[in-house]
Amino acid sequence: MKKVVLILLMVGVLLSPGGCAEPSANGEDAASGETLRSEKERITAPEVDESDLATLVEGNNSFALDLYRALRETDRNLFYSPYSISLALGMVHAGARGETEQQMADTLRFGLPPRRLHPAFNSLDIELATRGEGAEGKDGEGFRLNIVNAIWGQEGYGFLAAFLDLLAENYGAGLRVLDFASAPEASRVTINNWVSEHTEGRIEDLIPPGLISEITRTVITNAIYFNAAWQHQFNERATSDGTFYLLDGGEVTARMMNRTAPFGYAEGDSYQAVELPYDGGELSMLVLLPRPGEFEAFESSLDAQRVKDIAESLEARRVVLTMPRFGFQSSYRLAEVLGAMGMPIAFSADADFSGMTGKRELFISEVLHKAFVSVDEAGTEAAASTAVIMPGGIEDDTSSVVVTLERPFVFVIRDIKTGTILFVGRLVSPGE
Repeated sequence: MKKVVLILLMVGVLLSPGGCAEPSANGEDAASGETLRSEKERITAPEVDESDLATLVEGNNSFALDLYRALRETDRNLFYSPYSISLALGMVHAGARGETEQQMADTLRFGLPPRRLHPAFNSLDIELATRGEGAEGKDGEGFRLNIVNAIWGQEGYGFLAAFLDLLAENYGAGLRVLDFASAPEASRVTINNWVSEHTEGRIEDLIPPGLISEITRTVITNAIYFNAAWQHQFNERATSDGTFYLLDGGEVTARMMNRTAPFGYAEGDSYQAVELPYDGGELSMLVLLPRPGEFEAFESSLDAQRVKDIAESLEARRVVLTMPRFGFQSSYRLAEVLGAMGMPIAFSADADFSGMTGKRELFISEVLHKAFVSVDEAGTEAAASTAVIMPGGIEDDTSSVVVTLERPFVFVIRDIKTGTILFVGRLVSPGE
């Protein structure tokens, strides 16, 4: 059977605390490429039960920590956007059928049937779009949490109207026509420029030369951009050199920030946890610091339920916090990882994505993910992108808790109200 190429691209960007862009009908925005509208407009008030929204978030967060466990078999820093991956693969899942669809649902922890899954994604996106009104960004401008989607398709290729309608109604994704067959390199540049535009230049040249070819037929893109300031900013004059202890027993010198403020705090036999809210108090960074000598055991036990339990156990305390400034970039090839996690058929010639075109001619050959994070006194800046290539206020407390992040730790960036995990990371070496 002849197979053709589809590339799915997912991009997530986080910049320390700002406001969330309103979802645009059919993904309309300033990007090159003629846009063909579905006759359907985006549903801006989806009728979704709260239980469905909770099920979606729970499943997405479970996948986020499943992927963490799969990626942690390394001694390096980690950072990625599980929400971006879930959202973009959710769009691909809309075109999957049969066992391909079921394996994707199981691996991605989609606990809802398709007729409820995609409206739930839409509802969550609209909920997140309300965040950050009046809040500040790390760069002194307004808070931003922007999420946009688009479909890039070969001119004249036979996409099913039902598939395009579903993505238009639930993901605001309009079909942008490119000529992969005659101009693959120009098409690659166009998509990379769209990525750069929607990540404020933080992700450049996501798709390297050669990954879009004459047989590429569609690229599905998602971009997330987040820019937010800390609610309790660090004073740069309080930052000084300090020691950070590595997993192998070595040590490095790092610029350590210091802040005493009311934070959410929890502790257990094997960890301390502190929550750093962003301006506006709607999103936060939850830092999980294993006790000395407990890092590997704590990582092994970490799943979505434990993160949820820790978050729910947080209590307002006066915390004397020391943490390093850090910034790094991570890159991953996820095809083998996702296949091993439970969706191998999607990566084989037996894949069934006939819900996109009516034909079984598409399969996934590679999933690429690249992410960047930078944390300093003002807030957090981060970016992440993924390409899936398919051939074919508190009471005063006089006691203080001391939290010194002088050894490896795990962190998640999450929406407080829904509990949605947007980014997951770990720092094992601030100088990496």
